[in-house]
Amino acid sequence: MSLIAIRKRSLTVETVFHEGGPPPAVPLKLAAACAVIRNPYAGRYEPDLLPFMAALRSLGTLLAQELVDTLGREQVEVYSKAAIVGVNGEMEHGAVWHEAGGWAMRAVLGEPKAIVPAAKAVAATGYRLMVPLHHIHASYVRSHYNSMEIGIQDAPRPDEILFALVMGTGGRVHARLGGLAKDQVAVHDGQR
Repeated sequence: MSLIAIRKRSLTVETVFHEGGPPPAVPLKLAAACAVIRNPYAGRYEPDLLPFMAALRSLGTLLAQELVDTLGREQVEVYSKAAIVGVNGEMEHGAVWHEAGGWAMRAVLGEPKAIVPAAKAVAATGYRLMVPLHHIHASYVRSHYNSMEIGIQDAPRPDEILFALVMGTGGRVHARLGGLAKDQVAVHDGQR
């Protein structure tokens, strides 16, 4: 039996036209691709989660490609990943997404340099999670620190996991707090 059994998927796109000031030349788009799957380890302890993590790479690629198809690969400037584990699971069941989801986004986006931020929780059905975002090539591009809410009203059920990837086309609308600017990022700035 496959370790990945999808019950449903969702794609959410937010378009920000302004934040009370002048409209930007191009609106900011943030998108979240989610998949709700059966948790193969719900209700029991499994000592070896590596096969699950490996199997999730295909799901990560599917979600990452959906986001790139939605936003355009060359337009993506921010990213993140998230997992909400149903209450019959454990935090480690969501942590498998760090490698699987992060690897998939890096592969689809052409190997960006910055670490992929993340959020995860074990929670009841309908839980909403704020997911941190930052620049894909340099973690400390202050204008690109942002967040997006993810969640699905009927998920995750107790024996499920909701996995999400998030991408966006830029930094905050009206960002004006200084720091490393995106046009100053050098090849070795991935963690800077």
